[in-house]
Order: sequence, then structure tokens, then C-alpha cells
Amino acid sequence: MKGITVPITLFLFCVCTNAQQAFTNNGNLQIHGGASVSGFGNFTNASSGVLVNNGSLYIKGNLSNNQASMSPGTGTLYLNGSSAQAVNGSQTFKTYNLETNNSAGITLDNDLSVSGTHTFTSGLINFSSIPNYLVYEAGSSYTGDNDSRHVIGGVKKIGNSNFTFPVGDASYERVVAISNLSASSEINCQYFTPTGNTINLLSPLVKVKANEYWQMDKVSGGTAQVTLNWDHSKVAMDNVLIVDILSSQYTAGNWTSTGGTASGNVTTTGTITSNALGSFGPLTFGYTSFPVPLKLLSFTAIRAAGTSFLKWVTENEQNVDHFDVQRSYDGSLFTTIGQVAARNSGSTEVYDFEDHSALNGIAYYRIKSVDIDGKSGYSRIAAVSEHDFLSATFVVLNPARSIITILNKSGEDGPFDYFLYNAGGQLLLKGNTIMGINGGAALPLPPHTPAGIYMLELSNDKIQFRQKILVER
Repeated sequence: MKGITVPITLFLFCVCTNAQQAFTNNGNLQIHGGASVSGFGNFTNASSGVLVNNGSLYIKGNLSNNQASMSPGTGTLYLNGSSAQAVNGSQTFKTYNLETNNSAGITLDNDLSVSGTHTFTSGLINFSSIPNYLVYEAGSSYTGDNDSRHVIGGVKKIGNSNFTFPVGDASYERVVAISNLSASSEINCQYFTPTGNTINLLSPLVKVKANEYWQMDKVSGGTAQVTLNWDHSKVAMDNVLIVDILSSQYTAGNWTSTGGTASGNVTTTGTITSNALGSFGPLTFGYTSFPVPLKLLSFTAIRAAGTSFLKWVTENEQNVDHFDVQRSYDGSLFTTIGQVAARNSGSTEVYDFEDHSALNGIAYYRIKSVDIDGKSGYSRIAAVSEHDFLSATFVVLNPARSIITILNKSGEDGPFDYFLYNAGGQLLLKGNTIMGINGGAALPLPPHTPAGIYMLELSNDKIQFRQKILVER
């Protein structure tokens, strides 16, 4: 690649390099107000160089600075390449204004300092390693940030003014703010998922938000308050009461309360501001009560036209990743036959699933809900058959106590499979019994079976039967 070397003092008004040229400053490069330099290749400011930008510096390639104690000038640095750019070198590159406009992204291999205004126009700012920071000097600001334009990595703020850190991950911007600084401070911030060490808690906390946190570190300065925010549409918020939310900080091996009063709605957005903090660290939301878990209101299965139509209804759905639809032919061993993404709206949700497979006798279905943190739960079990369940084939004596008595009126004798489920759909008893014509069977209940309503199912190759029974004690 060709290069341009500037070994002498230049007072530039307009200089352009072509698309293949690297540009190196070894002398005194001054860009006056109203003037500009456009580099289509890489630009290096050497250790022997002096760069003062009071105009406009456009760089489409990589930017490298080795000049110590560089002046930010009064101009604007434009990083506006069409392919990924990097900022590197041995010394911090300082600019007054900054515009980042590269949809392919910009990687900081060195600190980049802004003293004026940073304009996010396009693309994410990432880091090859930490500590490398996008530094906002005292009095600086930024504009134009959103989910597709923010910092994935470390942001440093210097000064004593209120500031919101434009941090996030590759999917979402998840800002965090500091306010009421007691002195000029140097504070670093980065956003992470998921939260670590969530079981290490000090009272009054009983749980912390497990899927996001902010790492804030004070290099120097005084106290400050930190405002955390949640956005349920981006990162699911736990279903807790607003009054039970506190700001929390990980310190000395435990998540501890840092106070505050939350406002908002856990199904949409909200914020909480901590007490004044003299030291920082990992920060997230803490709870003084346990989140309300998913409630599965109902689950039904109907067989028609060679298809099993499954339907389930939920409420309080928070932090659920997905639902596994499971099928069994013995009521015990289930396999997953499909998956449905959770909506996590927090309100009542209705889900549907169709199983078009041919059945092998009676098919048993259940729904497994899987949370973001890997925890799971199950619905009741629903059974279907290609034939209607008959209601007049057997008589079951109600109520039952220690034995379920069955009278056979089906006209069929021989072996029958039986299954007994509790009201929650859990399999309590299964086995095989021999039915005689005009006879019956007695099925002993497990010892200490609780009183309540149960579902009994009987089947052979020709008959499928189910009936609710009452167990008394």
C-alpha cells in the first residue's frame, strides 16, 4: 500500500488522499477551522508528529495515534468508513467533536477521547480488550444513540456533571446513569449478561435480577447516585411488586441493597435510583420478595381429523424462554415433539400447537415451560385417542378410600392398562389388571394418598375409558 508522510509543518485547508493510500504525520499537522483532511486509507499520527485538528478530519481506514499529550483541538473527527475500522496506537487519540458513522462497526484497540459532542450516526463501537475506553471528558456529551448505535464495551466519564453511559450489547442499548456527584470523578462502566453469583445475598434481598447487570468502577472522585432502568421488551423483567425492588451492588462476595424507590411497571419499563455510593462494582436490581412464577391456567388436548389440537393458557409469564410440547404413549416416558417461543407479556397469553402424527393408541401430552435461567415446570397431562373415550364401559365406585373398585360392563375381558393422575396432572399410579366379563378389578391406592380429585384411565386395544374419582380419608 502506498503512503503519504508529512515530515514538516503544514497548515491545511483541504487535503484528500486516494482510496489506496495510507497517511502518516511525522511533523506538525494543523487543520484550521473551515479546513478539512480526508483520508481513504489508514491514518497514523507518529510519536514525532503533532496533530491539531481545528477543522474536519475524515478517516475511512484505521486510525492510530502515538503522539503523547495530544491536543483535542476544536474540530471534528469523522470515522466514516464502509468496512470495519479500528482505533489503535500507544497513546490516546483526542478529539473535540466526534462523529461515528460506520455500519460495519468501529473497534477500539486504544482509548478514544471526546471533549465536545459525540454524534452516533451509524454502527456499534466495540473493544478488542478492556481496559480500552471511549472517554467522555468533563463537559462532553453525545447524541443519536439507540439499539443499533451505542458502545459494546467500556465507557469512561470524567467530571462532576450528571451523565448517562451509552452502553449495551450487540442487540440492545442498556444505558445506566450517574447523578449528584460530590466531586470531579473518573468512573468506568460496562454492560454484561447474565448476572453472576446470584445466590450470594444479604438481607433484605432474597433475589436479584439474573439476566443483566452493569459493571461500574470508580477510579477517583467522590460519591454519586446510580439510576438503573429496566425495559421488559428488551430484557425480561421479573414479576415482582414495585415496592419490593431495590438497587443492589455486589460487594465483599455478596449482593447487598443500595436502597432506592422504584417506579414504573414490571411489564413495560421502570427505573430506580440508588442511595449515594462511595464505591462501585456490579449493579443490578434486587428484590425483597420472590418473583411470582408462571401460572399455567389451563391445558387441553382434542383429537380430530387425524390431528391433536393442543391449547394452553398462561398468566404472570416472566423470564420464560420457551415451551416444549411433549408426548408419551405410556404416560411416563415423554419426548419433546415441538417448541413454542414464550411471549413474556406479563398478561394472559393463549398458545396453540398441532400434532399431525398418527397415534399409537392413547397419546399423552404435557407442556414443559423452560425459563431463561434453565429452570422448568410442567403442565397437567392431557390424553387423546383416535376414538372417543367411552363413558358407559365401566362403573367406578365413588368415593374411593384405600382401593379403587371397577365394575366391567364393556363386554370385553382380558388385560387392561390403567393410569391414575392427580389434579395437577402428575402420574400417581400405573399398571396392568385383568378384567373378566361381568367382573371387575380392585386397584390398591398407594399408602398415604391424599384426599382429593383424581383422573383414572383404562385402555386396551379396543377401549379407552377415563373418569374422575374422589378419594376420601
